[in-house]
Amino acid sequence: MGQLERLLLMAEDELTQYSTNARKIEKLRQKIGLSVSMAEQRQIKETLLAEMPTDAISKLVETQRQAVALPFWGIAGLGLLLGISLFQPLDFVATVAGGAIALKVQQWGWKLQARRLVLQTLEDIEARIRQPNSDQPAR
Repeated sequence: MGQLERLLLMAEDELTQYSTNARKIEKLRQKIGLSVSMAEQRQIKETLLAEMPTDAISKLVETQRQAVALPFWGIAGLGLLLGISLFQPLDFVATVAGGAIALKVQQWGWKLQARRLVLQTLEDIEARIRQPNSDQPAR
């Protein structure tokens, strides 16, 4: 498993925690600082910048993955309702298809959000290296 995949798994783990983005970045920054060298951090950042999609749909899925998946969950529920109430086995196809699409959309958004979190953390590390004493309180 490469460093990028390992960092993405750490970011996904942080996404499961109920906390602010700043806290997630802080916890992830400590983990990355201990386990990844600066040269590898730069390489991973360049890779992430090259791989991050820039189209509007990807950005929407990244920020609002649950809202984008909601219509597909509705299609799945409606197919289930109609399949049961009208005894139409063909309506169960809509249930399976809608559910599968909704799951894939949410997984895609989760992966994009993890990539963005790693990218933000790497940028935070670089900013702290450039300004090492900015987080120290004034005396």
